[in-house]
Amino acid sequence: MKTAILLMAHGSRIPEANDAAREVARMMQEMTGFGIVEVSFREQHRPNIQQGIDSCVEQGAERILLIPYFLFMGAHVQEDLPEEIEEARLRYPQVEFAMGTHLGAHRKLAEIVAERVAEGLAAAGWC
Repeated sequence: MKTAILLMAHGSRIPEANDAAREVARMMQEMTGFGIVEVSFREQHRPNIQQGIDSCVEQGAERILLIPYFLFMGAHVQEDLPEEIEEARLRYPQVEFAMGTHLGAHRKLAEIVAERVAEGLAAAGWC
């Protein structure tokens, strides 16, 4: 079965701010080797989540793993994203859908924050 990965980000009114999600998706595609990796946005920007799902299906996806690119377990992760998936299931009953876990509290994220702290200290001339 052909599997697609759909990264679901919040979205920003500032188009350039959405480029980070696209870059993460590109890096993730390189790391995982999945042929179909798309990005979608919950708010403020296109493609929206249903358009992202459409793109995956158009590329032949028979199952789609939707990954919430959200830091916290908020209303979008708990309510809105599952509703989007239910809508997609109605639109594409032949496609399997599953939602992965949001980013949350993870050691690798803490490592990134620690790197940013070190960079900030250096930039301020405090170390």
